[in-house]
Amino acid sequence: MITIPEVVEKIIVSFPFLEELMSDNLINYSALARKIRPEIEKKLLKRVELGAILMALRRMKLMNLKTNSLTKIIRSHNDLIVRSNLIEFVIANINFSIDMHQKLIELSEKEEEYFLTITEGVFETTIITSSQLANEVKKILSKKDIINQLNNLSSITIRLPKENVYTRGLYYYFLKALAWEGINLIEVVSTYTEFTIILDDKEVDHAFSVLKKVFSTESI
Repeated sequence: MITIPEVVEKIIVSFPFLEELMSDNLINYSALARKIRPEIEKKLLKRVELGAILMALRRMKLMNLKTNSLTKIIRSHNDLIVRSNLIEFVIANINFSIDMHQKLIELSEKEEEYFLTITEGVFETTIITSSQLANEVKKILSKKDIINQLNNLSSITIRLPKENVYTRGLYYYFLKALAWEGINLIEVVSTYTEFTIILDDKEVDHAFSVLKKVFSTESI
Protein backbone atom coordinates (compact mmCIF):
# COMPACT_ATOMS: atom_id res chain seq x y z
CA MET A 1 0.00 0.00 0.00
CA ILE A 2 1.37 3.40 -0.95
CA THR A 3 2.23 5.64 1.99
CA ILE A 4 2.00 9.39 2.58
CA PRO A 5 5.82 9.89 2.40
CA GLU A 6 5.94 8.03 -0.90
CA VAL A 7 3.21 10.20 -2.44
CA VAL A 8 4.81 13.39 -1.13
CA GLU A 9 8.19 12.43 -2.56
CA LYS A 10 6.71 11.66 -5.99
CA ILE A 11 5.00 15.05 -6.07
CA ILE A 12 8.09 16.99 -4.99
CA VAL A 13 10.65 15.31 -7.28
CA SER A 14 8.38 15.83 -10.28
CA PHE A 15 8.97 19.58 -9.92
CA PRO A 16 12.73 20.31 -9.87
CA PHE A 17 12.20 24.01 -9.18
CA LEU A 18 10.14 23.23 -6.09
CA GLU A 19 12.70 20.70 -4.93
CA GLU A 20 15.49 23.24 -5.30
CA LEU A 21 13.58 25.84 -3.27
CA MET A 22 13.12 23.33 -0.48
CA SER A 23 16.81 22.44 -0.50
CA ASP A 24 17.74 26.12 -0.23
CA ASN A 25 15.25 26.76 2.61
CA LEU A 26 13.28 29.23 0.50
CA ILE A 27 9.81 27.75 0.91
CA ASN A 28 7.14 27.70 3.61
CA TYR A 29 6.54 24.04 4.50
CA SER A 30 3.10 24.65 6.00
CA ALA A 31 1.91 26.47 2.88
CA LEU A 32 3.37 23.74 0.69
CA ALA A 33 1.64 21.04 2.73
CA ARG A 34 -1.72 22.77 2.30
CA LYS A 35 -1.08 23.19 -1.42
CA ILE A 36 -0.32 19.53 -2.14
CA ARG A 37 -2.81 17.98 0.32
CA PRO A 38 -5.67 17.72 -2.24
CA GLU A 39 -3.46 15.79 -4.65
CA ILE A 40 -2.22 13.50 -1.88
CA GLU A 41 -5.76 12.79 -0.70
CA LYS A 42 -6.82 12.10 -4.28
CA LYS A 43 -4.07 9.53 -4.69
CA LEU A 44 -4.66 7.88 -1.30
CA LEU A 45 -8.47 8.10 -1.48
CA LYS A 46 -8.67 9.32 2.11
CA ARG A 47 -8.31 12.43 4.27
CA VAL A 48 -4.72 13.26 5.24
CA GLU A 49 -3.67 15.45 8.17
CA LEU A 50 -1.36 18.40 7.48
CA GLY A 51 0.95 17.20 10.25
CA ALA A 52 1.63 13.96 8.40
CA ILE A 53 2.47 15.85 5.20
CA LEU A 54 4.75 18.24 7.09
CA MET A 55 6.57 15.32 8.65
CA ALA A 56 7.09 13.75 5.24
CA LEU A 57 8.41 17.02 3.80
CA ARG A 58 10.88 17.51 6.64
CA ARG A 59 12.02 13.93 6.31
CA MET A 60 12.76 14.53 2.64
CA LYS A 61 14.87 17.54 3.59
CA LEU A 62 16.91 15.47 6.03
CA MET A 63 17.44 12.78 3.41
CA ASN A 64 19.10 15.37 1.12
CA LEU A 65 16.81 16.31 -1.73
CA LYS A 66 19.70 16.82 -4.09
CA THR A 67 20.15 13.11 -4.81
CA ASN A 68 17.43 13.06 -7.46
CA SER A 69 17.94 11.97 -11.07
CA LEU A 70 18.43 15.55 -12.28
CA THR A 71 21.37 16.16 -9.99
CA LYS A 72 22.91 12.78 -10.77
CA ILE A 73 22.88 13.57 -14.49
CA ILE A 74 24.43 17.00 -13.95
CA ARG A 75 27.16 15.68 -11.71
CA SER A 76 28.06 12.64 -13.79
CA HIS A 77 28.20 14.35 -17.22
CA ASN A 78 30.55 17.31 -17.29
CA ASP A 79 31.82 17.14 -20.87
CA LEU A 80 32.13 20.75 -22.04
CA ILE A 81 33.37 21.58 -25.54
CA VAL A 82 34.40 25.15 -26.30
CA ARG A 83 34.70 26.60 -29.80
CA SER A 84 35.79 30.10 -30.73
CA ASN A 85 36.00 32.27 -33.86
CA LEU A 86 32.39 31.74 -34.86
CA ILE A 87 30.13 33.92 -36.97
CA GLU A 88 26.34 33.98 -37.35
CA PHE A 89 24.22 34.78 -40.39
CA VAL A 90 20.44 35.23 -40.33
CA ILE A 91 18.42 34.94 -43.53
CA ALA A 92 14.66 35.00 -44.16
CA ASN A 93 13.22 31.59 -45.00
CA ILE A 94 11.68 32.96 -48.16
CA ASN A 95 15.21 33.59 -49.45
CA PHE A 96 16.77 30.37 -48.14
CA SER A 97 16.55 27.61 -50.72
CA ILE A 98 17.09 23.88 -50.59
CA ASP A 99 20.06 24.37 -52.90
CA MET A 100 21.68 26.77 -50.38
CA HIS A 101 21.11 24.29 -47.61
CA GLN A 102 22.71 21.49 -49.58
CA LYS A 103 25.73 23.61 -50.48
CA LEU A 104 26.27 24.56 -46.84
CA ILE A 105 26.18 20.90 -45.84
CA GLU A 106 28.66 20.04 -48.57
CA LEU A 107 30.90 22.85 -47.36
CA SER A 108 30.91 21.51 -43.81
CA GLU A 109 31.64 18.00 -45.02
CA LYS A 110 34.60 19.25 -47.02
CA GLU A 111 35.96 21.27 -44.11
CA GLU A 112 35.37 18.82 -41.25
CA GLU A 113 37.49 20.67 -38.69
CA TYR A 114 35.16 23.69 -38.82
CA PHE A 115 31.88 24.23 -37.01
CA LEU A 116 28.53 24.60 -38.78
CA THR A 117 24.95 24.52 -37.53
CA ILE A 118 21.80 25.45 -39.44
CA THR A 119 18.57 26.17 -37.58
CA GLU A 120 15.43 26.80 -39.62
CA GLY A 121 12.63 28.51 -37.75
CA VAL A 122 9.16 29.53 -38.86
CA PHE A 123 10.25 32.75 -40.55
CA GLU A 124 14.04 32.80 -40.61
CA THR A 125 17.09 30.56 -40.70
CA THR A 126 20.25 30.97 -38.63
CA ILE A 127 23.61 29.73 -39.84
CA ILE A 128 26.42 29.61 -37.27
CA THR A 129 29.83 28.62 -38.56
CA SER A 130 33.56 29.07 -38.10
CA SER A 131 34.69 32.51 -39.20
CA GLN A 132 37.17 30.84 -41.58
CA LEU A 133 34.17 29.76 -43.66
CA ALA A 134 32.50 33.19 -43.66
CA ASN A 135 33.46 34.10 -47.23
CA GLU A 136 32.37 30.72 -48.55
CA VAL A 137 29.04 30.99 -46.76
CA LYS A 138 28.49 34.50 -48.13
CA LYS A 139 29.05 33.17 -51.65
CA ILE A 140 26.32 30.57 -51.07
CA LEU A 141 23.90 33.05 -49.51
CA SER A 142 22.73 36.13 -51.31
CA LYS A 143 24.45 39.03 -49.58
CA LYS A 144 21.45 41.31 -49.98
CA ASP A 145 19.21 38.73 -48.31
CA ILE A 146 21.25 38.45 -45.10
CA ILE A 147 19.12 40.00 -42.33
CA ASN A 148 21.85 40.10 -39.73
CA GLN A 149 25.45 39.10 -39.19
CA LEU A 150 27.11 38.67 -35.79
CA ASN A 151 30.86 38.35 -35.47
CA ASN A 152 33.26 37.34 -32.68
CA LEU A 153 31.15 34.54 -31.23
CA SER A 154 32.03 31.42 -29.27
CA SER A 155 30.10 28.32 -28.28
CA ILE A 156 30.01 25.95 -25.33
CA THR A 157 28.53 22.51 -25.95
CA ILE A 158 27.36 20.32 -23.09
CA ARG A 159 27.24 16.59 -23.86
CA LEU A 160 24.32 14.88 -22.14
CA PRO A 161 23.10 11.28 -21.75
CA LYS A 162 20.10 10.03 -23.68
CA GLU A 163 17.85 10.15 -20.63
CA ASN A 164 18.13 13.95 -20.55
CA VAL A 165 15.09 14.23 -22.83
CA TYR A 166 12.93 12.77 -20.04
CA THR A 167 14.46 14.85 -17.23
CA ARG A 168 12.46 17.92 -16.25
CA GLY A 169 14.28 21.15 -15.53
CA LEU A 170 17.68 20.05 -16.86
CA TYR A 171 18.29 23.08 -19.10
CA TYR A 172 16.96 25.31 -16.35
CA TYR A 173 20.00 24.64 -14.18
CA PHE A 174 22.40 25.75 -16.90
CA LEU A 175 20.42 28.81 -17.99
CA LYS A 176 19.69 29.92 -14.42
CA ALA A 177 23.37 29.85 -13.47
CA LEU A 178 24.33 31.90 -16.52
CA ALA A 179 21.51 34.40 -16.00
CA TRP A 180 22.46 34.95 -12.35
CA GLU A 181 25.96 35.88 -13.50
CA GLY A 182 24.59 38.34 -16.05
CA ILE A 183 25.89 36.36 -19.03
CA ASN A 184 24.02 37.10 -22.24
CA LEU A 185 23.29 34.28 -24.68
CA ILE A 186 23.13 35.02 -28.39
CA GLU A 187 21.61 31.67 -29.39
CA VAL A 188 20.75 28.28 -27.93
CA VAL A 189 21.00 25.17 -30.12
CA SER A 190 20.19 21.62 -29.06
CA THR A 191 20.21 18.10 -30.44
CA TYR A 192 19.30 14.78 -28.86
CA THR A 193 22.37 14.63 -26.58
CA GLU A 194 23.95 18.06 -27.02
CA PHE A 195 23.04 21.46 -25.62
CA THR A 196 24.98 24.36 -27.14
CA ILE A 197 25.00 28.01 -26.15
CA ILE A 198 26.32 30.73 -28.45
CA LEU A 199 27.71 33.86 -26.83
CA ASP A 200 30.08 36.75 -27.36
CA ASP A 201 33.80 35.88 -27.32
CA LYS A 202 34.44 38.12 -24.33
CA GLU A 203 31.98 36.17 -22.16
CA VAL A 204 33.04 32.61 -22.97
CA ASP A 205 35.65 32.29 -20.19
CA HIS A 206 33.19 33.51 -17.58
CA ALA A 207 30.44 31.22 -18.89
CA PHE A 208 32.76 28.21 -18.92
CA SER A 209 33.74 28.87 -15.32
CA VAL A 210 30.08 29.16 -14.27
CA LEU A 211 29.09 25.91 -15.99
CA LYS A 212 32.01 24.05 -14.42
CA LYS A 213 30.69 25.14 -11.03
CA VAL A 214 27.21 23.88 -11.96
CA PHE A 215 28.72 20.44 -12.50
CA SER A 216 30.56 20.48 -9.18
CA THR A 217 29.03 19.02 -6.03
CA GLU A 218 29.51 22.29 -4.15
CA SER A 219 27.04 24.28 -6.28
CA ILE A 220 24.17 21.83 -6.47
